[in-house]
Amino acid sequence: MLPPDREADELAELRELARTAGVETVAEVVQHRSRPDPRSYVGKGKLNELKQAFGNASADVLIVDDELGPSQQRLLEDALQARVVDRTQLILDIFAQHAVSAEGKLQVELAQLEYNLPRMRGMWQHLERLGGGVGTRGPGETQLETDRRLARRRVAILKRRLAELSRQRDTRRKSRRRSQTPTVALAGYTNVGKSTLLNALTGTARAIVSPIAGTTRDAVDELMEKNGKLYRFIDTAGIRRKGKTSLMAEKLSVVMARKHLEAADVALLVLDAVEGVSALDATIGGYAHESGRSVIIVVNKWDLVGSARRDGQRPADRALYEQQIRRALKFLDYAPVVFVSATEGKNLDRVFKTLELVESERRKRIPTSQMNRFLETVDFERAGVPHRQKVHVFYMTQASVSPPTFVLFTDKDVKLHFSYERFLENQIRKAFGFTGTPIRIKNRARSKVELARRKRQR
Repeated sequence: MLPPDREADELAELRELARTAGVETVAEVVQHRSRPDPRSYVGKGKLNELKQAFGNASADVLIVDDELGPSQQRLLEDALQARVVDRTQLILDIFAQHAVSAEGKLQVELAQLEYNLPRMRGMWQHLERLGGGVGTRGPGETQLETDRRLARRRVAILKRRLAELSRQRDTRRKSRRRSQTPTVALAGYTNVGKSTLLNALTGTARAIVSPIAGTTRDAVDELMEKNGKLYRFIDTAGIRRKGKTSLMAEKLSVVMARKHLEAADVALLVLDAVEGVSALDATIGGYAHESGRSVIIVVNKWDLVGSARRDGQRPADRALYEQQIRRALKFLDYAPVVFVSATEGKNLDRVFKTLELVESERRKRIPTSQMNRFLETVDFERAGVPHRQKVHVFYMTQASVSPPTFVLFTDKDVKLHFSYERFLENQIRKAFGFTGTPIRIKNRARSKVELARRKRQR
């Protein structure tokens, strides 16, 4: 059920997804209508045509390029007497084939259970009408309820195991931090060239590369050494564009990508030079920023728009392009921008040099004495904060690294005004750098600190 202008592209993608899942396409049926039929999805007349086409093709399964409701899927299966798979189930199947990590396998099993739970009926469907009401439940309904109860129990077990794996991942991340091995996650929406970039950076071909969006469905890890330093690269599952993230399978991609971002030290936010900066790029960058990851913006496919372009169009200006990125991603003004071509292998050394700089900046620690000398030079009157939300700063210290976190000891136990935080962050960057890494600033009232100290002394 496709708009005419998108028919060819959507069918080509669905054929490739089916091929990836190990299914051969033997026939295609397209319907143009404003909205799906709520009962059968295709309508009565089209359903008869579909039954005839399905029989003539001797097909085993029907794949629908949309998300079906449980009743729609049941009606189609009853009409065709065959298995019906919607787009979400197809993508979850591909995800299951490509999942290699323990967490990835559990996540996809959980998604499949939650999606298929309202669709469960199986071999007991012929007995569903035998029961109804208290004391008259038939064996089919009883078995169906039993199956659903077992599925819900399995869902609860999977969630507990995923929570345990999350704790283990945090422990491993702390261990890697002690061993000085940075983890670098490649993040971006589908088909921007993350897998190609990973293969080019590491000199391997472990990541799956395909022109069809969404073929990387689990994180691909690669440990490599560059200039005597170890790096662990993660190619995260692609995050889909536009409304397709409403599908459970695409939501699973988002969940997995975010989890691997949170497990990383540095995120390479990969942009498509042809497409430019999109709202989704800003969303992905926001995930990395809010989770405290350092960020490097990597503009891939620069050979298609830069001075080497071959389409006869005017080459893009690198400085102007970077200005556009800065305007679209204002909250990532601290992130360096690197222009590369993964397929041509151009400017990849620049990525490693920037990685080395950003990773060292992330671990930088400023002595308290130096911080307080810096504090004396800051004119807080320029911060533009409402009078009632102004605070008097007694002293300042850096509490932690990765990301750099600073604590202000002030006269008020209040949340710092956004303008105040932003002003102080800019002053810290001007004085000390911290290229590519977010800065966290916290406030503590000195009176509370002294009170806590006195209690401990007692």
